[in-house]
Amino acid sequence: MGDPRNVAHAKKVSQEKHHKEKHAPPKAGPAPTGRKTAQTETKPAAKSTAPQAEVPQPTQPAEPTQLEKSLVVLSKLKELEFHSRANIEKLAELSLTIEEELKQKAFAEAIGAVYSAQDAFQSKILKLIEDYESECARLSGSA
Repeated sequence: MGDPRNVAHAKKVSQEKHHKEKHAPPKAGPAPTGRKTAQTETKPAAKSTAPQAEVPQPTQPAEPTQLEKSLVVLSKLKELEFHSRANIEKLAELSLTIEEELKQKAFAEAIGAVYSAQDAFQSKILKLIEDYESECARLSGSA
């Protein structure tokens, strides 16, 4: 699986694109391509006698389903977990620097408390992700 930040960014970009298309004014006809086909160059006056079938235009794009919305939430939770893990690593490095190199015991206790709080957050977010993944699996099974 790719980096959760890349996955989240790709989803955000596709949602923004979908949102822009949803609110864009309807086009009058097909966009010109700038190229002429061989048929239009050789027979410009020839018209089709067959009736053209009307292409039904969707009135409104479908709302994202509960599963799709849940998957977006899950992606954001995984992004939070990713950053939490990075914070734990940085705090561990800082703790070693403060304790071993700088010999600042008062700050070592303070950073240890922050590390403990971040570790508790990490444990809770992992449990939440696990539970939310099972909920997404349940939603995908019922869809």
